[in-house]
Amino acid sequence: MSQDPGKDFQSLYPFLYSGTSDLEAVLSEVRDSTVQKVDEIIALREEIARLDGARLAECAGRMARAFADGRKLFAFGNGGSSTDAQGVASLFLHPAWGEPLPALCLTNDIAVVTALSNDIGFDVVFARQLAALGNANDIAVGLSTSGNSENLVRAFEEASRRGLITVGLAGYEGGKMAEIEEIDYLFVAGSSSVHRIQEAQTTTYHILWELTQAAMSSVAAAR
Repeated sequence: MSQDPGKDFQSLYPFLYSGTSDLEAVLSEVRDSTVQKVDEIIALREEIARLDGARLAECAGRMARAFADGRKLFAFGNGGSSTDAQGVASLFLHPAWGEPLPALCLTNDIAVVTALSNDIGFDVVFARQLAALGNANDIAVGLSTSGNSENLVRAFEEASRRGLITVGLAGYEGGKMAEIEEIDYLFVAGSSSVHRIQEAQTTTYHILWELTQAAMSSVAAAR
């Protein structure tokens, strides 16, 4: 984002600043803007499917085996990504179909989050919870649009030390999350638009959930 929020907003919604009272012209600009955004997210989703389709299936298979062994999932993120992390946990724990799977969002307990932030530092709000709650072969899913959140990097390092399966969702070019070795599966939505990144990440974790549910049947049949 630039130093001028008004300019950023104008670039997203130019039809609001067109200075015209021509309703048809405004509606045409709204339609063109909407179509452009839809085209962008479709292209981004197709790119992720092309680059990461096989890895998504591999990750889901590993997650299914972990759940079958009684393991659980921890999701975490900041801001809008915290909301998405809550969506991840809710999706696995209370699915529209399939088997409910144990999942927890690490931003849900505001007392814990504020205690750790106040007493130690915000960088450890997720790492400390994983240290207390996580066990080997549990699943740690962290979401960030920039990929640069220090508390996610610290959480993945802690999760890796404890033998958790680590899954990261990032935007842009992956940021710091693409530079560390502690993430087993990193899925990058290669866009500079936070809006498109979050839309693509929502699609990604829904695909992971569906593939995991599908893999659960195969895991059960093989045992």
